[in-house]
This record gives sequence, C-alpha cells and structure tokens, in this order.
Amino acid sequence: MKLFTSESVTEGHPDKVCDQISDAVLDAIISQDPNAHVACETTATTGVVHVMGEISTNCYVDIAGIAREVIKEIGYDNPECGFDGNTCGVLTSIDSQSPDIAMGVNESQEAKNGETDENSLIGAGDQGMMFGYACDETPELMPAAISFSHKLARQLAQVRKDGTLKYLRPDGKTQVTVEYGEDGAVKRIEAIVVSTQHDPDVKLDKLKKDMIKYVIKPVIPSELVDKETKIYINPTGRFVVGGPVGDSGLTGRKIIVDTYGGYGRHGGGCFSGKDPTKVDRSAAYAARWVAKNIVATGLAKRAEVELAYAIGVARPVSVMVDTFGTGSVSDEALSEAVQKVFDLRPTAIIKELDLRRPIYKKLAAYGHMGREDLGVTWEQTNRTEALREAVENA
Repeated sequence: MKLFTSESVTEGHPDKVCDQISDAVLDAIISQDPNAHVACETTATTGVVHVMGEISTNCYVDIAGIAREVIKEIGYDNPECGFDGNTCGVLTSIDSQSPDIAMGVNESQEAKNGETDENSLIGAGDQGMMFGYACDETPELMPAAISFSHKLARQLAQVRKDGTLKYLRPDGKTQVTVEYGEDGAVKRIEAIVVSTQHDPDVKLDKLKKDMIKYVIKPVIPSELVDKETKIYINPTGRFVVGGPVGDSGLTGRKIIVDTYGGYGRHGGGCFSGKDPTKVDRSAAYAARWVAKNIVATGLAKRAEVELAYAIGVARPVSVMVDTFGTGSVSDEALSEAVQKVFDLRPTAIIKELDLRRPIYKKLAAYGHMGREDLGVTWEQTNRTEALREAVENA
C-alpha cells in the first residue's frame, strides 16, 4: 500500500497572511512601474506587522495601508479574533536593491560579451535551481493530495466568508492522505484532516458535523471515501486562538503548500514578494509550464523539470527532465525537445508568460500551481504540438 500526504492552509494562516501582504505590495508597485525590482518580505505577530525588503522603483505606494487592507480582507477586522487590521501596528524597513545584484540583472553576462538578442539583455536575479512538476492524477495535472487539500482549504474559507458557518475564524489547515493502487492510480482517500479556528462557544460535535457536511462532502469525491477513511476535525478539541496571535507569520514559510505538496521536488526559494526577474518565481512558473505541456502532450504520465541559473547569466546552466519511467521517449530526448521549444531565459519567460502585471496576491493562498481558476499563463498547454514535433524530428 502506497500512501502520500499533502497539506494546505487557509488565507488566514499567519504565514499566508504575510505572503499575501508581500504580494499585494508587489502588485501595487508593478501596476504603476512594471520594471520595478521588488523583494518584499513580511513578518507578523500579536498586534504587529513588519514589512521589509529591497525595492527599487520610481513610484510610491502606501505599504502600511496595503498591509491593513489585506489583513481586513482576509477577515481579521475584529478585535475578538486577537488580530485586527484596523488597529495593528505596521512597521516598514525598505532599502533599494543592492547595486552588486542590479548590475547582473540589468545587463547579463551575454550582453556584456556583445550578444544583442533582446532576450539575453537581462540576467537571472540569482543563482539556484527551480522545479516544475505535472502528472495525470487530476484534470489540472496536479498531484491528487495537494489538489484535494487546496480545495478543502478554499471551501473552508468560502463557508466562512459567505456566512454559511458564521462561527468560523480565518485561520485553518487541511490535509489529505491518498492511497495509490499497484498501477499508480489514485485508489482511495486514507485520511482527511481539517483544523479550523472558531468562536469560543462552538461545541466540537457541531463543528465536526458542519465540517463533514459543508466542507468535506462538497469537495472530496464520494467514490474515494469508504468506511476505513479516517476523518479528523480539530484533533486537539479547540482552536480559538489563531492567526498571528497563535503563531508568528513569515513570508515564504509555506513553499511546499505553494507548489506540489511535496510530491515534486522544490529548489528552496519562495515566490511571494519577488518581481519576475527573480528566477525563484519566474523560472518555477516556467518549469511548471514545461512539465504540464509534456504531460498534456501524452509524452509522459509524470514529468519533473529542473532549471538552474547563475546570477547575471541569461541562459539556464542546466535543463533536466525526469519522467520517472513513464515517458514514451527518453528523458534526454525530452530535455533536448524542451530546449528547442521553450526559451527559458528570464526576459523570454517574463514576456511569454506576461509576468509584469499585478496577478500575484491572488496566488499567495491556495497554491501557485494548478490555478486554472485564475487563468494564469503557466497553466496553458499551448506548446503540445511543438513539443510533439520536436520529439518526432529529433
């Protein structure tokens, strides 16, 4: 029996509060200055939010005001929750981007060597490796465990916001354990965990019944649940103190929630608060785009793509494709085809995926990958024919 577990968190989780603030600041800046360099990070604890980072821009945004609006929009607008966007303190500590970094980003090594192709003019904003993953387990080509966990978390937030369950508070976590059959297909759900913040006078029995009726049943396919499926609702019995009061928050601390729930590898860099010249973000989106097109083409049932960069250099130093033995052609042939079909230099990624626009705050909760609901460009399967032709002509 093979089991795999992934988790998600709601937008009221303290780390996700910070991710959303960082990305809201980014959105506000690039809506006025698309070429700004932004690296914005946020911390939050009882009564205090601290926004910090390196930002180079020609525009002005009200960072404190943005932070407060995000907090209130999430649902922390009442002192009874212990954290209130109307009254919390907001500190800002912003510097400009390091000139040592800027000189590599603004002019790539290739440009310094005389290359004039416009896609080679800027270099990667840092070294590092980024991974993208796709598989055929769900319609959006995401692993089942993280897909179900995100859907549960979104449903948990929905029934709070639409008034179905008025006693819920913003913080929450979900977790799903999937059992796979011998053929590698999803067989059943082994376990479901839902932990949600709530008003102090709510009885646990009512909470459990409501979570099953309004959160779990509308999301989890009934054919995957059987009498052996374990369901845990608020296992400690009480979850009143939550959000930044219950635990400090920090941008970039939920990177596995942001990607594939641990099913695919992660290079280590976070996404939120970073403009698209940072390949931590843009190349991770590009790697997902590549992997999804490989699986959508039918060239593999599972595909993982690794891209690696050197700071100030436009072209990736390596491109790797791993299909875990499910590919119809060799991984080496797929890697060569990918490099023929996809231009993976930062400028090309930014242009092709249209990344210099304010799309990021909506991505800061419930995952950056598989978000077909948001129409993000890296979820397009628009290179399938080109990939197929590249493989056939190799």
